[in-house]
Amino acid sequence: MLTRKVKIAVAFLATALLVVFIIGLADSITTGFAGFWGGLPFWVISLTVLSMAVYDFWDECIRKKD
Repeated sequence: MLTRKVKIAVAFLATALLVVFIIGLADSITTGFAGFWGGLPFWVISLTVLSMAVYDFWDECIRKKD
């Protein structure tokens, strides 16, 4: 079983890597061939999924008391 501090650190690192990857992917799609309007649906979906991932990190690691 992981201690609370280790769990927070690992979850934060994983969430941060996910956020950086998805934002970079969305940015490259928007600035590339698709353009702003072509990349807009991907941005909407990405921001929705990332907000759910950040909420899950907060709910599981920060708010949850062991």
